Amino acid sequence: MTRKIIRTDKAPKPIGAYNQGVVASGQMLFVGGQIALNPDGNIVCESDVAGQTKQAMENIKAILAAAGVGFADVVKTTVFLANMNDFAAMNEVYGQYFEQGNEPARAAVEVSRLPKDLLVEIECIAIIG
Repeated sequence: MTRKIIRTDKAPKPIGAYNQGVVASGQMLFVGGQIALNPDGNIVCESDVAGQTKQAMENIKAILAAAGVGFADVVKTTVFLANMNDFAAMNEVYGQYFEQGNEPARAAVEVSRLPKDLLVEIECIAIIG
């Protein structure tokens, strides 16, 4: 896989753990939205967005590993939040999974409701090879 981070001062600097753009080549892995369910299907950290973010990211980590890749291969994420006021707490945990300066492109949006009434859901795209 080739991966090139795109940064320009002609667009706003990122306000969190992401990059303006990522150019990538290879096969694409689309990871479906992950929420705070453990492998047994039980809810984790029911009212804590940081704990829910950690579980969602751990789920993504397991899926990436099953495909033979890791967070360094992720080129795009989308974060869905039940409340945008939880952005900072989510971002702090989320950012721990990516090498600083090599984060993927990202969008974060507030939605009216998430599965099982949880607080965060995260999906991503990774490049294989």
